[in-house]
Amino acid sequence: MRFYTQTHKHHCGIDLHARSMYLCILDAQGKILLHRNYKATPEAFLGAIAPYRDDLVVAVECIFTWYWLADLCADEGIAFVLGHALYMKAIHGGKAKNDRIDARKIALLLRGGMLPQAYVYPKAMRATRDLLRRRNHLMRKRADLLAHIQNTASQYNLPPLGQRVDRKGERAAIPAHFPDPVVRRSVELDLALIAHYDTLLKTLEQELALMAKTHDAFAYHLLRSVPGVGRILTLVLLYEIDDIHRFPRVQEFLSYARLVKAQKSSAGKVYGHSGKKIGNAHLKWAFSEAAVLFLRRNPEGQRYVQRLAKKHGKGKALSILAARLGRAVYVMLQRREPFDPAKFLAHA
Repeated sequence: MRFYTQTHKHHCGIDLHARSMYLCILDAQGKILLHRNYKATPEAFLGAIAPYRDDLVVAVECIFTWYWLADLCADEGIAFVLGHALYMKAIHGGKAKNDRIDARKIALLLRGGMLPQAYVYPKAMRATRDLLRRRNHLMRKRADLLAHIQNTASQYNLPPLGQRVDRKGERAAIPAHFPDPVVRRSVELDLALIAHYDTLLKTLEQELALMAKTHDAFAYHLLRSVPGVGRILTLVLLYEIDDIHRFPRVQEFLSYARLVKAQKSSAGKVYGHSGKKIGNAHLKWAFSEAAVLFLRRNPEGQRYVQRLAKKHGKGKALSILAARLGRAVYVMLQRREPFDPAKFLAHA
């Protein structure tokens, strides 16, 4: 957890919503200079802070509406801090809660050096990252349709499908597998949607790959050198990591990617683990997929995982491999060197 500890003359806490925002501005001594509700527009924000622009810092909670405010502060040369929503317990744990109270709490945390920071993703790549996340969301919708066809066959106690639903050339014969015309119509709808998703996703993936090569072609090809990491996983790693140098240590990167567990202890006693939902879920998914794909046509890697499985079990063995791949990616991007399978397995 990182806290914003810099001192300023004016501290502005904002409880930001889609159409409104509640501002609270404190001076260095904690005196309230402004405490009002405004429309969530650039003009209203700049007009409200105009008398306090001298050494001003602005903080908001990390919710979906922060993009425009972060970009506006960057253009105006105003310090901007993004608060980590899951760490800001003071905002969510009070007896009374409203916009006025929340804005003041954010300003107080900011002034006291106790505001937990989230990463302000740069504007240049942010829209592409969001488009990639949208692509992954649509791919999961497609997977739901594939699973629904398989489950429908089981639901009506029909024999297993003789065709691969995910293969376009084998789908034509699938509706005939269902004798009931209404059930068959349901399956036909699923197949039509899958075909539409296939067309959209193919074009979108090509566009995303071209965008990635314009943003950082060298890092893109570095990540492609990892066995099992194809085009989509490369894009996820590239856009979710952004700048590897924002992680001073590999341990911080592994924690951000949810590849290690956070231990809870007190007085020498361990009480378990926490923070499973804190970190980047997209990186966790990417490294978990990479660990499985790394083993394909890789006898040495398979033997390594088998040794781990004898000691820890199969699931834990794959988690260890995913963490090791995360460590390797961190070193690769730091040193700007491609993946070295011999060195990776030698350390293993």
